[in-house]
Amino acid sequence: MGKEIDSNITPEQVLPYAHSVKDVLDRYGSSYNGLGQSEAALRLERYGPNALPEPAGTTLLQLILRQFMSPLIYVLLVAAVISLLLEEFADAGFIFAVLVINAVIGVIQEFHAQKSAEALRNMVSDHAVVMRGGDTFEIGADELVSGDVVLLESGGKVPADVRLIHCFGLEVDESLLTGESEAVNKVSDTVLDPETPMADRINMLFSGTIVARGRGHGVVTATGPQTEIGHLAQALVSSEEVQAPLVQRMEKFTVGIATALGAVVLILASIEFYNGTGWHEIFMVSVALAVSAIPEGLPVALTVALAIGMNRMSRRNVIIRRLVAVESLGSCTVIASDKTGTLTLNQLTVRKVVVPGCGEWEITGEGDLPEGGAISSTGSLSAEEELLLEKVCQTAVLCNEAALSKRDGGWVTHGDAVDVALLIMAHKMGVIQAPTQNSHPLLARIPYESERGFAASLHGDGTTAHLFVKGALEQLLPMCSEAALPGGSRPLDIEMAMSDMEKLAEQGYRTLALAHAVLPGVPPDEIGHDHLKGLTLLGVVAMIDPLRMESQAAVFACQQAGIRTCMITGDHPSTAFVIAREIGLAETVDQVVTGHDLKALEGDDKRAFDELVANSNVFARVEPGQKAEIVRSLQRAGHFVAVTGDGANDAPSLTAAHVGVAMGRRGTDVAKECSDLVITDDNFASIVAGVEEGRIVYRNIRKVIFLLISTGAAELVLFFLSLLAGLPLPLTAVQLLWLNLVTNGIQDVALAFEPGEGNEMKQPPRDPNEPIFNRIMIERTLISAAVMGALAFLTFQYLFSLGMELETARNSTLLLMVLFENVHVFNCRSEGRSAFLHNPLRNRLLLFGTLTAQLVHIGAMYWPALGEILHIHPVSLDHWFDLLTIALSMLMVMELHKWLHRQWGIYSKLPE
Repeated sequence: MGKEIDSNITPEQVLPYAHSVKDVLDRYGSSYNGLGQSEAALRLERYGPNALPEPAGTTLLQLILRQFMSPLIYVLLVAAVISLLLEEFADAGFIFAVLVINAVIGVIQEFHAQKSAEALRNMVSDHAVVMRGGDTFEIGADELVSGDVVLLESGGKVPADVRLIHCFGLEVDESLLTGESEAVNKVSDTVLDPETPMADRINMLFSGTIVARGRGHGVVTATGPQTEIGHLAQALVSSEEVQAPLVQRMEKFTVGIATALGAVVLILASIEFYNGTGWHEIFMVSVALAVSAIPEGLPVALTVALAIGMNRMSRRNVIIRRLVAVESLGSCTVIASDKTGTLTLNQLTVRKVVVPGCGEWEITGEGDLPEGGAISSTGSLSAEEELLLEKVCQTAVLCNEAALSKRDGGWVTHGDAVDVALLIMAHKMGVIQAPTQNSHPLLARIPYESERGFAASLHGDGTTAHLFVKGALEQLLPMCSEAALPGGSRPLDIEMAMSDMEKLAEQGYRTLALAHAVLPGVPPDEIGHDHLKGLTLLGVVAMIDPLRMESQAAVFACQQAGIRTCMITGDHPSTAFVIAREIGLAETVDQVVTGHDLKALEGDDKRAFDELVANSNVFARVEPGQKAEIVRSLQRAGHFVAVTGDGANDAPSLTAAHVGVAMGRRGTDVAKECSDLVITDDNFASIVAGVEEGRIVYRNIRKVIFLLISTGAAELVLFFLSLLAGLPLPLTAVQLLWLNLVTNGIQDVALAFEPGEGNEMKQPPRDPNEPIFNRIMIERTLISAAVMGALAFLTFQYLFSLGMELETARNSTLLLMVLFENVHVFNCRSEGRSAFLHNPLRNRLLLFGTLTAQLVHIGAMYWPALGEILHIHPVSLDHWFDLLTIALSMLMVMELHKWLHRQWGIYSKLPE
């Protein structure tokens, strides 16, 4: 029977990794034989099941209502309701249709948000083998309690956080929590410092991780929400979603538009009241102006622009999970990237073979393709060097438990990553696994165990027994008496060998020594301790997870685009530094900030922490919570942050970021569910491609907004001048609706298809505090609205002064406004480049859409039914050309404005 657990302590206070096994068992009221059944039942009732917290579910109704929580939607709802009250059913119907479409898209987008914590819960093992009262039982993992003794073996999933009591050859894949690609060797009989980071707690196992090799047993120290993965789930449930950059900018923009529109309508209503107009007519005119000036087509146009960007990104290996994230990646000012598999290949590769005292040979080729060769500092290898390298490769193949084969035209590997890397190296040198093993049958083997630190295998070749050994250099040196040289050997120089290994370790390499001996006499049945003497050290192989070929260029492209790149990894600082130096993120190892450095600055005062993060680009041995805090620190500094991740350890930072980017190939379900984007090839270069596409989308959104707002503002100018002059309304409400939603509606959707201008990655990112409707857009909107509105007013006044009927004058004025829109859309294709330098066929949809808009309006003039509703009729060809000439003046005005800005160098950041 177990003892009563101390109710005054918590797992955080116990710090089981910092205490001996006996002390931990005492503190948890347990023993080496585990808890008794009755005690376990009491604890389960008191502390609850070993299950992760479930987030409060969002109902369908809540999802629908959330889509209407936007200032633009509020304005449109008010306009629709007022239109209904005034029996303007066409206006109201269209606005409601836009709102419904927008809500449906939003509901679909957000439905996946409820799956994040659910995916985390699915990662917890569903069963466990426990020892209770000295007997072994298999129970549901949710029945585990603190103090239970659990048994674990290779291939199993760890069901809770566990302090090891005993283990044998235990290696655990903790990439779920730490991001490290290599399995971690575990040791039970050690006591660690209380400040030891999670990635270095070698006497602990964590819930949800996988036992890669070996076996062991230990005492449960935390279950459910108290486990490390439970803390991540809690962070997901309690975290608030960060608004995407586009959402933030659109909310500010909409509030500004609504305020300005309200002020204009109030001024016009006051003028009408001063002129003696009745209240009903004033109300009708005000509502007509408000409804027409509101960019009703903007939500649909935005959705189209984002959907186009989504399609383009998918062709560049970027899958969008949330529509607004299409633009978010283009707005980011910082990309916080994982190292393993994103900047690197996540494929352990032999880069060098070092023969102590003789130099080193570089092994070419990357990844899991056995293609490459060996070169020395002087070029090609000599015949003696080739023979020695062949012996190294023979040892690597025979003392090996992995497999490398070619199937269906591709290479297939199986086994430990180190063994696979050795096989690939040997294959590059022409030492093939199958024929080598066939000519040297296996006689005996000592498998690799972490406690032992080496592996050995005995092989015969028909006449002689050969012993091949691999392992840590410090383990093999006592077994060796000499070192191989090309063409011979010499006495072993231990200091020289250790010095070579230390240099490799400083460069971030993982090292493995290889040795060989010929055993005289009859081959033994097994390898004994006496056989592991007098070996010849053949050399040391240096392995590393190599940098992707595209990573360096991609990081440079980010620098050119004004985007800061940070590398955040759970790997060792020296390993992180090697990769960071190759891609230009660090020059000295001192520039690498560790999780320990960050922990020393944690506290209520964030200034020191923020200063360290602001001045650092490389972070190593970082824990999940620290990664999320780095993201929040960058956000406090005013950055729009994109974060990459693949494991459950990345979930808090993916959620905290403005845009979360998950890896498609190796990413866990948790990471994908928390992300906004998924990179299908796990390549940093694809993220950079996504940035470029996001910038194109943002430009196109600005172009659409400029078109809609400037033409809407022109209508306000037209009305304002007509009312000041005491003229009748120049357009009716139906004509305004036709102008905004039909003729302009065709063009704004076509404008969203505008391709990139080619210089997107040569411009710095937009200032996070810059509104979407910035100074240059305000300036050009005022100019274009003034020109179009004034010319339309003068045309209306002139025609009306000639004695032309009001309906006829309105007909010409409406046609002129349609032509203005047709011309002005080509001004909107670029903020800085001349419209004459744009090939119209690069966006054929816009060219044909513009022609279609004009033809639709002409068709309406000739169709009696529609003409009667709109109060329009055909005009002569000469009159049409006269109005077109007036409209073309808008093109010349904008060209002059762009030219002046280029000449004077104003807005130097403007895209050319």
